[in-house]
Amino acid sequence: MRASIEVADIFRTAGPAFRAAHAGHLTLQQLKVMSAIEHCRTAALGGHVEACEDCGQWRIAYNSCRNRHCPKCQGAAARTWLAEREADLLPVGYFHVVFTLPAEVAAIAFHNKAAVYDLLFKAASETMLTIAADPKHLGARIGITAVLHTWGSAMTHHPHVHMIVPGGGIAPDGSRWISSRPAFLLPVRVLGKLFRRLFLSRVIALHDAGRLAFFGAIAHLAQRRAFLRHLSPVRKKRWVVYAKPPFAGPEAVLAYLSRYTHRVAISNSRLIRLDESGVTFRYKDYRRPGADRQQLMTLTTDEFIRRFLLHVLPRGFHRIRHYGLLAGSARKASIARARELLNVAAPPETDTSEEPADFHPSCPCCGGRMIVIEVFERWRQPRGPPHGSPSTGSSTP
Repeated sequence: MRASIEVADIFRTAGPAFRAAHAGHLTLQQLKVMSAIEHCRTAALGGHVEACEDCGQWRIAYNSCRNRHCPKCQGAAARTWLAEREADLLPVGYFHVVFTLPAEVAAIAFHNKAAVYDLLFKAASETMLTIAADPKHLGARIGITAVLHTWGSAMTHHPHVHMIVPGGGIAPDGSRWISSRPAFLLPVRVLGKLFRRLFLSRVIALHDAGRLAFFGAIAHLAQRRAFLRHLSPVRKKRWVVYAKPPFAGPEAVLAYLSRYTHRVAISNSRLIRLDESGVTFRYKDYRRPGADRQQLMTLTTDEFIRRFLLHVLPRGFHRIRHYGLLAGSARKASIARARELLNVAAPPETDTSEEPADFHPSCPCCGGRMIVIEVFERWRQPRGPPHGSPSTGSSTP
């Protein structure tokens, strides 16, 4: 069922004025995201007419924009991605680990998204792989699925990486599976120290190579001395690495992934109302305990759109990455070896190459099969129903 308010409604209502007020200050990617969301599932993208083979009920279905920042278009993408990941799951406990950048570094990341977000991925994954391989800790090669989130609950800029990690790994010589302790993967303080060292040394190298840009209030950081002075406090600060207890089985892992992998800055379900005072939405205030954590916030439409656009990723940037046992072309062989060492059978092969193209829901009237009876192009409308037919379609056009 359609949410009462959607991000698309806000963009359609306030987007033209926002673009006019911020002309010259929006990136091409941000403008494209706004346009895609505004036109998603409207006649601007074309669509088709479906009719029930049994009762004749008909409905119009407009095409999706399929933009990865669109709240309405992530469900199908998530289902496809999860079906592929399900075959990689091992019968072990899985841990959730989060690496977060301190505020001083997040300010630098804001103006250098591609470079600093990429460095966040690399420093966090190398930290995990290095400490896990150390015989003093786990002494094994682990697998990692990492997902970048750049927002807090109130859509502020808060870059961090979520990782899903199996509770164990393959020994360096490949001879056995080494399991972690039931409720403990790796020491978070050790992870935090190495993450801090790796990230800071490499972000300084990026600065020295001239690959970072600075604007506005932090323009002075273009000078090396000012940059090092800016980073000085975070050299002594504890960098937050958070590890949650393991999930309760593979199904819980998939449920978690379905919520996190294709999430955008705010879902339509969190929007409460759009009126003259602005946009009201639900958010979590993590400083409050328990039930009081759920709060309401109202932002002006201009500020809401500005915060949403903070999280538009650079073109071609991969926000889901795999490392260690799950990396690239070695993934299938590594998973097969892990299953062999764990003495578990591989899941049955599933052929996803011939998935049916028709994923339309069944008829809401009788549950029958809906078939496409007309396709119309962009900016076109379908032919009207027979004279006197209700808008929901009581007979086949």
